[in-house]
Order: sequence, then structure tokens, then C-alpha cells
Amino acid sequence: MKRSSVPTDRLHLWLMLALTFSTGVIDAVGFLGLDRVFTGNMTGNVVLLGMGFAGAADLPILRPALALVFFMVGAALAGRVLRRAPEGWTGRTSATLLVVALGTAGLAVLTVLVDVTAEEMLGSITTSGLALVMGAQAATAKRLKVAEITTVVVTSTITGLASDSRLAGGKSPFWARRAAAIVLILAGAFAGAASLNLGLWVGIALSALLASLVTIIGHTRHRKEKKALRASAADPVSAI
Repeated sequence: MKRSSVPTDRLHLWLMLALTFSTGVIDAVGFLGLDRVFTGNMTGNVVLLGMGFAGAADLPILRPALALVFFMVGAALAGRVLRRAPEGWTGRTSATLLVVALGTAGLAVLTVLVDVTAEEMLGSITTSGLALVMGAQAATAKRLKVAEITTVVVTSTITGLASDSRLAGGKSPFWARRAAAIVLILAGAFAGAASLNLGLWVGIALSALLASLVTIIGHTRHRKEKKALRASAADPVSAI
């Protein structure tokens, strides 16, 4: 069987790192452009809610609460779709990421056509929708089981990078991908913040584009491997 130049596990790592960058973009857009709401990193929302419930001045409560709920809904829906699928990339993986891409693109179009910052309801719909698709994305990434890459959480990644480092007496496993995830979510946040100078829709559209590319590349590799396995099963001698 002809092997691809890039191993599948390495390709999946690159694709999940691209989604990590996308999370940074979306979180910057949500926090800076939509009333301080994290739509990818739910740790931030939980902290905001705690401070808001304590009476901290000018901290939002409704939108972070809705984002938290809709993130969980998105994760639950994706989890149900993927529950009976085999491990690795499958047709269902492609389907869930396609929904993420289309949903994010739809929200980008909404922000182009309507000033969602002008009304509380429209802003809440936008942040809730972003949280919904990000929850689905996170659940899909979790199902792929790319070691140390969740696409939405970097606190545990930073902890692992430090606690397993040679300075701490460890062997620094996965240090490259851990460092890459941290740098990429930072770069994504920078890009998301900069995109607001052009318009709220730009960062959301960028995330939709990245999700689309990840879906296309991942699905193409999945189809090639599936075709190769069928060919080797039909003609095992030539596959040797």
C-alpha cells in the first residue's frame, strides 16, 4: 500500500493545532468585540461568572452563562454523533466539523448584515452560536485523541510543559506540540484582536475558513486511506 508523505497522526496533529489557533481568534473576538465573553475557553467564562455573581462591577453574567450552556450543548450533540464511530477520523468527524465550519460562516454573515453589537439579544445570539460550534469542535477534537491537544484548553498544556520538563526532572514528552499549542492560541488571540480593526466579521470568517480547510484536508486523507484499505483487501499480494 502506497504511504502518504505525511503520517496520518502527524497530519491530525497539524489540523488540531490549526483549530487551536482558531480558538484564539474566536475568543479574542468574543471577549473584545462582544462584551467580554469567551466562546471557546470555558474556564474564562466560569471565572467571569464567579466574579460577576460576587457583585464585581461591570462584569457580564448573561452572555457568559449562555455561552457556557451552549458550549455544553454543542459538545453533547457532537459527542452523540461520534459516540458509535470508530476511533480516528471518520465520516462523522468530517460531518461534525463541516457543521462547525458552516455554523461559523453563518455567524460571520450575520455580523456582516446586522450590527449585532447594537442590541443585547443579537449579541447574545451571536456569542451563544459561537459557543455552540466551539463546543462541537472541542468534542470532535477530543474524539480524535491527539495527545496533549484539546484545541480549547492551554492551562493543562502549560502545566504539562513545565511539570514534565527537564528542569522539573522529567523527560519533556510532547514538548514541541505543547509549546506549539500555547504559541498558536496566543497568535490566534493576536490575530483576532487585530481583525477587529477591520470588522467583527473578519475574525469569525477566518475561523470558518480554518474549520473548512481542516475538514477538507482531514476528510481527503480519510477517503484515501479508506480506498487504500479496500484495495489491499481486494488484492493483498500487490499491497505487500
